[in-house]
Amino acid sequence: MRSAYRSRAAPRLGPADRDVLQLYLLTRISIWITAYSARWLFPPAPGTHTPGPLLAPFAHWDWDHFLHIARDGYFPGGAGPWQSGWDNREAFFPGFPLLLRAVHVLVPDWTLAGLLISLAAGAVAVVALARITRLHLPDTGAGRRAVLFFLVSPCAIFLAVGYTEALFLAFALPAWLAARRHHWPLATALAALSTAVRVSGLFLAAALALQFLLSARTRRDLRPLPWLALPALPALLYSWYLYAHTGDWMAWKQAQERGWFRTFHAPWEAWTHTWHSAFGHTQSTGYAFMFQAELAAMLVGLLLLGLLVRQRRWPEALYIGLSLCALGTSYWYMSIPRATLLWWPLWIALAARSLRTPRFHSAYLCVAIPLTAVFTVTYLSGRWAG
Repeated sequence: MRSAYRSRAAPRLGPADRDVLQLYLLTRISIWITAYSARWLFPPAPGTHTPGPLLAPFAHWDWDHFLHIARDGYFPGGAGPWQSGWDNREAFFPGFPLLLRAVHVLVPDWTLAGLLISLAAGAVAVVALARITRLHLPDTGAGRRAVLFFLVSPCAIFLAVGYTEALFLAFALPAWLAARRHHWPLATALAALSTAVRVSGLFLAAALALQFLLSARTRRDLRPLPWLALPALPALLYSWYLYAHTGDWMAWKQAQERGWFRTFHAPWEAWTHTWHSAFGHTQSTGYAFMFQAELAAMLVGLLLLGLLVRQRRWPEALYIGLSLCALGTSYWYMSIPRATLLWWPLWIALAARSLRTPRFHSAYLCVAIPLTAVFTVTYLSGRWAG
C-alpha cells in the first residue's frame, strides 16, 4: 500500500530538478540586474538626478489591468463598458488578480506581490518543463537544455513580471505531466486552474481530452471521463459573473475586440494587415518592429504545428493549432511572441534539434540572446511598443 501511494505521489526534487532551478535563479538575477540598470539609464523624466522607484521597471502595460482588478474589482462603483474611456479590464480572466489580492494580504506592495507570484510559479514551470522533456528525450541533459532555450527566449521577460504566463504554465505543465502519467483527476484540476488564469486553458483542456481518448484505446478505462469537463468550469463561472454585471455572457471577448482589435478576420486578412503594419511604413518604427516579431512568431508556430503533425503528436498539435487559430484570426496579430512561452512542445523540439545538431545550440543562443536583451530592456524601460 505504501509503495503504491509513493508511485502516485509527485516525485521529489532530484539532482536534475535542482540543476534546472539553479539555472532559473541565475536568469532571474540577470533580469533583476537589468531592471536596476534600467532605472538609472531610462529615468521617468529626462535630466533627472534620481531614478524611479525600485520596482517601477516591473510595472508596465498589462500589469496595470491586473493591479486595478485585484485592488478595485472588475466594475468598481458601478463603472463598466457602458462608459466612455473604459479600460476593458474584463478581458482578463480572474485567476491572477484573485491570487494577487490574496498575496497582497501578506505582501503590502502590490508590485512585489506580483513578482513573487511569478517567481514561484516560474520555478514550478521550469521543473515541469524539464520533466516533460525527459519523457520525450532520453539524453540526461535534455531537460536542462529545453529550459535554457525557454528562459533565454525573446519574450522571457514576461515570466519575471506580474503577468499571467508564469502562473498559467505553473498549472498547465504539471497538468500535462499528470496526464502523461494517467493521473486524470489531478490533470483536469490543474487544467481548471490554468483556465481561471487564461482562456488558453480551454485549449489545454481540448488537448487533455484528446490525450485521454487516445490512451483509452489501450487502457480501456473510461472512469475518469467525467473529469474532462472540469477545466471548462472556471470559464463558465466567469462568463456567468460577467453576464450578471453586463448582460453579456461573452463580455470578456467583447472587451478584447474593443481594446485590442481582436475582431474575427480570415487568417489571410490578419496576415495582410500585420504585414502592412510591419513593412508598409504606416506605423512608427517601434510598432513596426513589434509587428515584424508577430509575423516571425506566427511562422514559428506554423512550423511547430507541422512538426507535431508529422510526428503524430496529435494532442500537442491540437493545443498549438487552437492557439494559432485564436491568435491568427484577429484584425492583426497581437501577443504571438508572448504566446510562444506557452508552447512547451517548441522548447522540447529545439532541445531535440540541438542534441542532433550540436551547432544548433550555439546558433540559437547567438540569435535569441540579442533579441532577449532588446525585449527585456524595452519592457523594463517602459518603452514597450506592443
